Amino acid sequence: MSFADHLNGIDWNAERLSLYSQSAADVERALVGNGEPLARFKALLSPAADAHLEAMAQRSRTLTLQRFGRVQQLFAPLYLSNACANECLYCGFSMSNPIRRKVLKPDEIRTEAAALRERGFQHVLLVAGEAPKVAGVDYYYQALSALLPDFSQLSLEVQPLNTDDYQRLRDAGLHAVLVYQETYDAACYQQLHTRGQKQDFAYRLDALDRAGKAGVHKLGLGVLLGLTDWRLDSLKCAHHLQWLSRRHWRSRFSVSFPRLRPAEGGFSAPAPVNDRQLVQLLCAWRLFAPDLELTLSTRESPALRDRLMSLGVTSLSAASSTRPGGYAVEPGGALEQFSTDDQRPVAEVVQSLRNQHYQPVWSDWHPRLG
Repeated sequence: MSFADHLNGIDWNAERLSLYSQSAADVERALVGNGEPLARFKALLSPAADAHLEAMAQRSRTLTLQRFGRVQQLFAPLYLSNACANECLYCGFSMSNPIRRKVLKPDEIRTEAAALRERGFQHVLLVAGEAPKVAGVDYYYQALSALLPDFSQLSLEVQPLNTDDYQRLRDAGLHAVLVYQETYDAACYQQLHTRGQKQDFAYRLDALDRAGKAGVHKLGLGVLLGLTDWRLDSLKCAHHLQWLSRRHWRSRFSVSFPRLRPAEGGFSAPAPVNDRQLVQLLCAWRLFAPDLELTLSTRESPALRDRLMSLGVTSLSAASSTRPGGYAVEPGGALEQFSTDDQRPVAEVVQSLRNQHYQPVWSDWHPRLG
């Protein structure tokens, strides 16, 4: 059975009713760890949990310190291309948006990589729009092969691939695959994705299973907050995590919870998520899965990122550019996927971590050393 089959086998109308009917007693039981994990997560996501947010935050902070200590992993996205053959209403790279398209050449990739190394980064997330004709598996293979000698961790956030392609890229040094479903609501998904291969909801949904079968070390999930009901979408994402972790127990897992940001096209979030709700979601994830890596990007403000890092976050991007060539090749080009909020230089982010008695970690393993 695929996860798409699993998802379709659940009565989500009943789950929505249960989610919004959770009581204070359900939340209190979840806080002490009583009950099945998904049932606890449901209670912690519910409106009833808002009154228990301080207790959730304290428990989340304690669990994070126990499992991860006072460290934060730092990484940077390296955008390879903004060419895209999809029409996605919320994305700055959407094919109909009148932006200049750019695909980094090998020498430009090396220039961008050198700029990131100078800033201290050892973990790089390679990102690209979905345009297989100009940035496909061969292109990613060449990029990974070129960058592997200089970085300890290389992750990929691109179009979904098949199992053989993931295995080929893993053999080239790929450490992690991130595929955010955007939303697990199939009807909403179809409304937002109007042209291109990304319209195939089920193929995207099962991408991480294919990456797991290929032996990829880490698998990253998430929803794009603001598209639809964040509580139900996150509950579906938790089902996905549990399903994947049972099938691919050798892999590590991470979850990100990005909120929509301004981008070319002027799309407005139909279901905005406020700061308090983001805190609730973060703490719910930590209480649901104490060993899970939780990532917070530069979409969020400096003040909010500084406050959230102690509540459960284990991985932070810093000084991110969301445009191809944005670090050194052409840093002033208007090619970005979305605007960032935390634009502090790396040194300032590092100092903020140290001020809160956290240790910045640039790499926690190296593939060439096993």
